[in-house]
Amino acid sequence: MFKFKGDFTLKTTFKSVLATSTVLLAGIALTACSGAKQNGSSNSNKKSSASVALITDIAGVDDHSFNESGWKGMVAYGKSQGLKRGTNGYQYFESSSASDFTPNINQAINAGYKTIFGVGYSLKTAIASAAKKNPKKNFVIIDDVIKGQKNVASANFRSQDASYMAGVLAARTTKTNVVGFIGGVHGDIVDLFDAGFTKGVQDTAKKMGKKITVLNQYVGSFTAADKEKSIAKAMFAKKADVIFHASGSAGQGLFSEAKSIDEGLSANSSKKVWAIGVDSDQSNLGKYKSKDGKSSNLCLTSVMTGVNVAVKDIATKAAKGKFPGGKQLVYGLKHNGVYLTQGYASASVWKQVQAARTDILNGKIKVPSHPSK
Repeated sequence: MFKFKGDFTLKTTFKSVLATSTVLLAGIALTACSGAKQNGSSNSNKKSSASVALITDIAGVDDHSFNESGWKGMVAYGKSQGLKRGTNGYQYFESSSASDFTPNINQAINAGYKTIFGVGYSLKTAIASAAKKNPKKNFVIIDDVIKGQKNVASANFRSQDASYMAGVLAARTTKTNVVGFIGGVHGDIVDLFDAGFTKGVQDTAKKMGKKITVLNQYVGSFTAADKEKSIAKAMFAKKADVIFHASGSAGQGLFSEAKSIDEGLSANSSKKVWAIGVDSDQSNLGKYKSKDGKSSNLCLTSVMTGVNVAVKDIATKAAKGKFPGGKQLVYGLKHNGVYLTQGYASASVWKQVQAARTDILNGKIKVPSHPSK
């Protein structure tokens, strides 16, 4: 897919050259060319040891979510190492279906990338298989754990903690006392968002002496935006005015439905509805024009998953010869492995959110990793 282009030319101009001198100079030229190729190979090998590739899940690299965050981390890593995009540098391989995972991984291997990241738990099987067949390569699974393979590092996130903070913000923002959560596909990872958000809402409601209802539904997909739009429409009809999604690119359906409501209202309407983004800052999805022609935004905040932080961190370790193979790395609030954007939270509400963050870090608040049954 990518070709390394090298060029070496030696030009000499003589008015008069003896035949013997010509032969001598030709020999020098050949030696110089040989030296350049060796140096180029050495530099290439040095870069190759720091080269990284990212394999996306089926949502693609521009999902405004998990994959996009991972790619941002890879670009940041490349810049910090002086690498360029492409062979011996950094690159992504986009998957449009699960059948693309293994071919994309093999393409990255054949192109010479040293450390290969699989973004999302759906790549677990493909990454584990490739790692067994290629013991001299480094592999990383994001959002899952692969045990017993020394050339595989696993990166996970305490997403429940940032989701708890989102629950605090939602509870202090709602005017209807009804909020919603829309998940993608049931599983341990989405459970973190679901459990954290619900607990944050419940704890805050209790402190405020209020009863806040949390509507909860799953799309059954991370890409079906049309289905999520229908779910969001039903939740808004049930008076929800803040909805948090953890559903990948399907979440664009939530933003679309929220816009259809808010575009018919004045910018300062008390009936305005809000969406909470996930993984990346999704405020760009929340932009709209209100009924009175004002530019506004309905993305209350975003629960940030530091895929970019993990990718840059692990890639940097690998470049230094310290790849954490066989280990599970967990990124949390402490180093912004997960966090919440302030978004449109008022100063007073944001203070309450930050107080919750401190209590989580100090162990005063224990956030569950699975929703209560």
